[in-house]
Amino acid sequence: MKKFFKALSLFGLLIASVIFGLVFLEGLKIPDEINILEGDSQLVSNVPRTAAYVNSYKSVSTRGSGGGSYVLDFKLLKTIPIKSSSVTVRQRRYVVPGGEAFGLKLYSDGVMAVGFDEVLDGGVKICPGREAGLEAGDVITALDGKRVTRSAELIGYLKSATKSSVRLSVSRDGKPFETELSLVRTQDGAGNKAGLWIRDSTAGVGTLTYYRRDNMSFAGLGHAVCDVDTGRVIPLLYGDAVGAVISGCYKSEGSVTGELCGVFTVEKLGDIVFNRENGVYGTVKKIPSDRKEIPVASKQEVHPGEAEIISTVNGNTTERFSIKIVRICNSQDKNGKNFTLKVTDDRLLEKTGGIVQGMSGSPIIQDGMLAGAVTHVFVNDPTQGYGIFAENMLEISDSIAARQNSKAS
Repeated sequence: MKKFFKALSLFGLLIASVIFGLVFLEGLKIPDEINILEGDSQLVSNVPRTAAYVNSYKSVSTRGSGGGSYVLDFKLLKTIPIKSSSVTVRQRRYVVPGGEAFGLKLYSDGVMAVGFDEVLDGGVKICPGREAGLEAGDVITALDGKRVTRSAELIGYLKSATKSSVRLSVSRDGKPFETELSLVRTQDGAGNKAGLWIRDSTAGVGTLTYYRRDNMSFAGLGHAVCDVDTGRVIPLLYGDAVGAVISGCYKSEGSVTGELCGVFTVEKLGDIVFNRENGVYGTVKKIPSDRKEIPVASKQEVHPGEAEIISTVNGNTTERFSIKIVRICNSQDKNGKNFTLKVTDDRLLEKTGGIVQGMSGSPIIQDGMLAGAVTHVFVNDPTQGYGIFAENMLEISDSIAARQNSKAS
């Protein structure tokens, strides 16, 4: 009898472990946040829907609901709670797809320290910047309480200072602090030295993802513009979006990522107002009148399968190239790695070898909708890369409208 109860206990423990494991695994598959569209009778493609794992709601009909949000409870076998997810009902959004190359001129909100050097002080080599506790990527925002935004301002102030040190206001990863920077007077009377390598701006070429007619805004790149030496996101003071013409291309080969070569035109397209982890955003003076709006796919509508990208790899003419969305990675990731893609178009492979620098932001079209944008290339395989959901980029575009309304009021 004891053996029977022992076996029964072990069997019960096994069943409990299996149930717990299923609850845990299914919970991982269900997103914390679910976005669905008005009139959509389907819930979400990546929620478990097999006969063994049925959520407590077989479908969600939002037709005529006018939008809104609520909480949805998922249960294993309609009995055992798995998790709860917040559901947001949205209206279908429309944008004008881009694909053209454009030039970026970004000016930082402060002066970034990108390196350090030693200077001679009485025959002894010292590094004032490091002694002040500065690190590469720190942004100097003020000198002795006076705001500074340009390198020339900082150089001029330090060079002509009559005292032996200045008080720096610094931002590191968005967190402010203050420190004292010692100055070394040069022997030739040319002024002071601090042993700092600094930068206040950057420029480059990227691809425009989409325009919005409702607020005359645009989005591009799909990832942040970072300093070339430190890898830190440039804190944006202001920026210009200008026209660009692609004059050539360094082809991707093996583990070497290629690059589009472009020249800026004199035409200013608009102003860049945000440099965020998932792209650059701004306003434009005009939107191409010959292009039609297309719907934006929700995260749940993007799926593995055939798709296209729109890019400019020669001159200023956009072209469509075939790709395949390989895998959906993380719908909540904000850093431009929501899904993986592979270039399948022989024309593009022949021209560029796959994804190259400058193609970031190329709009991805699937099922007639804007699914997302190209963001990163695989280092060891330039035919593959990452993409970001267009829906994630739209969230930042919406904040531009909020900013415009705030200024207007």
